[in-house]
Amino acid sequence: MHTRRDFLRTTLGASALLSLGPAARSALGASATAASSRQSDRDTVLVVVQLTGGNDGLNTLVPYGDDEYGRSRTTLRLPANELHKIDSLLAFHPRMGAFMRLYHEGHLGVVQGVGGVDSERDHDRAMRVWHTARVEAPTTCQTGWLGRVADGLWDPSRADSSAVFVGSIGRPFGLNAQNVVIPCIRSAEDLAIRQASVQLTAQTQRNAAAGDADGALLEFLRHSTRDAHAKSERIESAIESAVSTAEYPLFGLAGHFRTVAQLIRADLGIRIFFTELGGGGIGGFDNHANQLGNHCALLHQLAESTAAFVADLRRDGTLDRVLLMTFSEFGRTVKENGRRGTGHGAAAPVFLAGGKLKGGVIGSLPSLTDLVDGAPKSHTDFRRVYATVLDQWLGVDSRTVLGGRFEPLDILAV
Repeated sequence: MHTRRDFLRTTLGASALLSLGPAARSALGASATAASSRQSDRDTVLVVVQLTGGNDGLNTLVPYGDDEYGRSRTTLRLPANELHKIDSLLAFHPRMGAFMRLYHEGHLGVVQGVGGVDSERDHDRAMRVWHTARVEAPTTCQTGWLGRVADGLWDPSRADSSAVFVGSIGRPFGLNAQNVVIPCIRSAEDLAIRQASVQLTAQTQRNAAAGDADGALLEFLRHSTRDAHAKSERIESAIESAVSTAEYPLFGLAGHFRTVAQLIRADLGIRIFFTELGGGGIGGFDNHANQLGNHCALLHQLAESTAAFVADLRRDGTLDRVLLMTFSEFGRTVKENGRRGTGHGAAAPVFLAGGKLKGGVIGSLPSLTDLVDGAPKSHTDFRRVYATVLDQWLGVDSRTVLGGRFEPLDILAV
């Protein structure tokens, strides 16, 4: 005997199930009451940016005032007269003037010395730690921290997805969920096409099921058609309204941010966006040799793309709803190697951008002499950053997502 789930899987097809996972589960008898009690009533949005490869935090937020920095980096040391200075100790990279402007405007904050409890130097394992928020046993955890948030935000009375990945790499593990399927797209048009496809498929199956005595299934198909059509129209409207007004540089990350801004304005109920920088390039931020030029280009793309995104959202007052957060799997060593590059490290800065930040630099610079295997030690558990954006921004109980209590940081003006 076939269940309704079997019927939907075989007739609507995989693409429809991916887009309509929440609605399908609603039709399959999920409890709207239980999910409603988990859903936050906020409309804040979190944008997570993965800096793939291990960003060299010391040449991003540069401790030019520390003599050890200059002594340790013969070829990678950045000239003090070219830096964007915050104070007598710290400065932004020469190609990050856009970050300096955001910093002065109060739209950028930095958390120093962030890392795991036991920093991993292997890319895959370290990334798995950040994605799962499970330091002790990351490989046995099958859901990502953002995937668990998406599960908690799921409302079976609506077909909207609460999270989406925008980018050209495979879906990051951090978005793995248990109950919902999070779509991966490259542009807002992709999501509009997906909705139009779902609309057509659901309409066809509605006609086929018109004689079926199962009223719940028929109502689900009707709802899916209406919902997909409405979402497709909102996406197309958001795309059209942004074409002549939003200005973004010709960078891949900037294009992803443009898509995120369009989907925020389309008001689809998406609370979490994930994108990345570095995964599509040769080595990304993993610069063991000839680091200077590649790192400059990546940081310039990050700064200019973020500034364009902030300016776009500020145009219509949307910025106060949005918080952007960067992370990388680990930092780099203090001393450069013999190939004008750096090795895998530990602590690294986390950058935040948005309209509701207190701004400034949070935390002290990790010691450049008291090291662990040649790298600065972390003093701020990354899960404290996660707890901050969960509890104070998304309105989600961080304990259920992180598996424990982590003290939030004082970085948000909310």
